[in-house]
Amino acid sequence: MMAEAGTGGPRLAELLALGRRLWDELEASTEPSSGAPAVQDKVRQGLDALQRAAAMVTQLELFSENEELEEVASADLKFMLLPALLGALTLKQVDLSRRKEHLESAREHFLRFLKLCRNYGLGSFQLPPGQEEPGSPSAPRDPAQPNLVAMAMSRTAKIERYKQKKELENKLASMSSSVESGTADEDQIREFYILQIQKWISTSLEEIESIDQELVILKSRDAAKQAPAGPRGPSRPARAPMKPFILTRDAAQARVFGAGYPGLPTMTVDDWYEQRRKQGIVSQQGFGEPGSPPCASDEEMQKQKQETEEEEDDEEALRKARDWDDWKDTHPRGYGNRHNMG
Repeated sequence: MMAEAGTGGPRLAELLALGRRLWDELEASTEPSSGAPAVQDKVRQGLDALQRAAAMVTQLELFSENEELEEVASADLKFMLLPALLGALTLKQVDLSRRKEHLESAREHFLRFLKLCRNYGLGSFQLPPGQEEPGSPSAPRDPAQPNLVAMAMSRTAKIERYKQKKELENKLASMSSSVESGTADEDQIREFYILQIQKWISTSLEEIESIDQELVILKSRDAAKQAPAGPRGPSRPARAPMKPFILTRDAAQARVFGAGYPGLPTMTVDDWYEQRRKQGIVSQQGFGEPGSPPCASDEEMQKQKQETEEEEDDEEALRKARDWDDWKDTHPRGYGNRHNMG
């Protein structure tokens, strides 16, 4: 429908102006924290003003899907910015317990703005994934498979959009003084508002992409919190406490040490490994029966033979030591030294 300039009276324009002013102040704020009371107070005031203005625009049916951009009065073009400004201010809320809610609400505002601009042919852009109409030229053919051509086009579009945004900001800066002072003519006012809309199209696309990334992080974090904490691994069986014992090389040493220390049991190395294997503490891999393993090399066999000879030497030394002890028990010191010679 044709909307006259100033439709809705000064009340609507004042609400939009208040919301815009508060947004500009927040963008230029030097507050160290966005959660400062003064900052959040401006956020609440701005949201309240813009929400009331948006409700009035809906009630007045200021914009329609059945009209062209030329049918919209120049002074009414600025009201198209309401959803984008609402989305931007919604993101400035810092209540962490409602962060997901604020992100989703801001996304809806930005998306509503983009669809309104698309309906009026303002700007050439693609809506975020999943928002295109089925069968449209810009809709992906197979969402399940990545389209490398589409990804390259998207990257190119971002670069181009960034350049256009900088150019728009420069043009707006040069035109703002004449429009705000009231010296601009009808064509300049119309161009000024259309440039503002195009700049906010780029901002909205960037914000939706950022919102979608943050929502993925929040959902992953929530899923991790809700997941039950299961056991990290199979629990090991409790080991029975080991009683002290004397570990010997072979059965001969076990008999000798057993006789010397009757209070402690003796155990050979083979017996010790067998006991540990039965308890499940060590496996039989690498601890076979005494003797050479089936695949032992010549070097290993020679080493084992040397160890066997050393064991026999040790057994002979132990036997001699026992005989010497027995002899000393039955022969007093100095026995046989009849000539008092050393």
